[in-house]
Amino acid sequence: MMVTTADQLRASLDAIAAAEPAFAGAIARAGYPAPRVREPGYETLLRTIVGQQVSVAAAASVWRKLEAELGLGCAPDALIARDFDALRACGLSRQKQGYARSLAELVLSGELDLHALPADDEDAIAQLVRIKGIGRWSAEIYLLFAEGRPDIWPAGDLAVQIAVGQILGLPERPSEKTTRALAENWRPHRGAAAIMAWHHYNGGADMLES
Repeated sequence: MMVTTADQLRASLDAIAAAEPAFAGAIARAGYPAPRVREPGYETLLRTIVGQQVSVAAAASVWRKLEAELGLGCAPDALIARDFDALRACGLSRQKQGYARSLAELVLSGELDLHALPADDEDAIAQLVRIKGIGRWSAEIYLLFAEGRPDIWPAGDLAVQIAVGQILGLPERPSEKTTRALAENWRPHRGAAAIMAWHHYNGGADMLES
């Protein structure tokens, strides 16, 4: 079951709660989170690169300038055609230009088809991390929100670790390895568990609204 609608998300969380009483308690306290769906494809990944290590407002400003320069969606061929200074004037650093060009080149060459990623999650992650600047966490977030994959589990996410520790009543924040192990019994609904973890971490406020 995908996790792109409120009903799908609720059904997946109910399945976890039936096997994990602590999750039922977390839902009772914080309520069900809202789903967050992003458009699959190049633009979402380019926005991810633009938004790395800057505030939401700063990322939005850079994106507006890029679209003014490159056109709506910042098409890969338009991006490749611009020189360093033009992209720098939009606020894109040298490092991020390298990442953006890596994405654009992989898409234009056909080496990366973002609309036909492998069905196996690990294989899909392996494809995505070929893009410079896209690590495992970014790949997992993309697969969870842009494709609604139901069993993505970003165990390296600090907020997920903290929330899992809180939900399960652990004495300290679990490590990435422990967080991954704790979620084994939540398969194949770990994507919903991650969304619930972020929701719980933010005190029930839907942190995925933007």
